Amino acid sequence: MRLAIDRCREGVGAGQAPFGCAIEVAGQLVACEHNTVVATLDSTAHAEVNAIRAGCRAVNDIYIEGGIAATTCEPCPMCMAALHWARVDTVYYGASIEDAVAAGFSELMLPAKHVLELGGSHVRLRGGVLREDCRSLFRDWNSRSDTRLY
Repeated sequence: MRLAIDRCREGVGAGQAPFGCAIEVAGQLVACEHNTVVATLDSTAHAEVNAIRAGCRAVNDIYIEGGIAATTCEPCPMCMAALHWARVDTVYYGASIEDAVAAGFSELMLPAKHVLELGGSHVRLRGGVLREDCRSLFRDWNSRSDTRLY
């Protein structure tokens, strides 16, 4: 999670939204990315999606089987579905969807847990990891004058 937090801070420094994600497989880091929605003009360029793309390239496969993802915020429905389709085993997250909404982000109020339950996924989900550290990313983001909420 610390790597995801650090990567998120790099993204915030570059004017991107405060979200980061790291993925490891068999103890090896295969991806560590931040949100690039604004830089790429791509509304799907969330940290998790960017990490999945980089992770798939790193393992040279469309799946990241056995992967463990650490993401600074609870995955949105799109990202949770993508993590499922990438066959990641476990997702750890810090801040919650509610924390993102409280920070001013327009999130769909569909918890990742419900996405997994409704879809019959076997991905394990563990929340609240370094939650305060992850929540502080939203405060840092909101203290900047050059940010744009979306």
